[in-house]
Amino acid sequence: MNASSLLTASARTHPARPASAPRASAPRGGSPATGPAAPARMAPGDIAADEFRSAMASLAAPVTVVTCYDATGTPRGLTASAVSSLSLDPPLILVCLDRNSRTHDVLVSADAFALHLLGPENEALAKRFAGPTDQRFENVPLSSGPTSHHAPQLADCALRLTCTRYEVIEAGDHSILVGRVTASDCLGSPAGGLVWHHRGFAHAKPAETTP
Repeated sequence: MNASSLLTASARTHPARPASAPRASAPRGGSPATGPAAPARMAPGDIAADEFRSAMASLAAPVTVVTCYDATGTPRGLTASAVSSLSLDPPLILVCLDRNSRTHDVLVSADAFALHLLGPENEALAKRFAGPTDQRFENVPLSSGPTSHHAPQLADCALRLTCTRYEVIEAGDHSILVGRVTASDCLGSPAGGLVWHHRGFAHAKPAETTP
């Protein structure tokens, strides 16, 4: 399926961008306890970083918010677009986290986290969680659902997945956080549809079918 055929580009862009996909891969190393291994240097023949970043701008990516509690029980979170399902049995998802993010260490160390799938109506929420760390949860309503004690759950979100940490893999300048999905909370409205494409928000919609 051609992703570009499903996209209706938003007329607005915003300088705050969700976390990007990993720019390089490296052997596994480090851990939440000992810290990540040093990223691999570019090797001869690697595509230039700016060229790779420009190419990846053409790859539409889902916009999500990932949340957890830190060691003091304080809610933490960020906007992430490098997200994918990984396995059906067991049910696994992955989130790629920039190791320079101030929320990186908290997320890879947390026992559980919540992944929020955002819709077009959630652009402001996505921008907030890509902004200043200490303002992300200001005036953001949280749900008190049955799994909210595992990870903070944003109330204004159509679909939330609660996950336990399954594995953390170091890959270049990102960490791949693998979560095992333990619960799915749906508010009944259509979920998803907010994507990051060509350095701006875009809205996905079902492709028109020909009778």
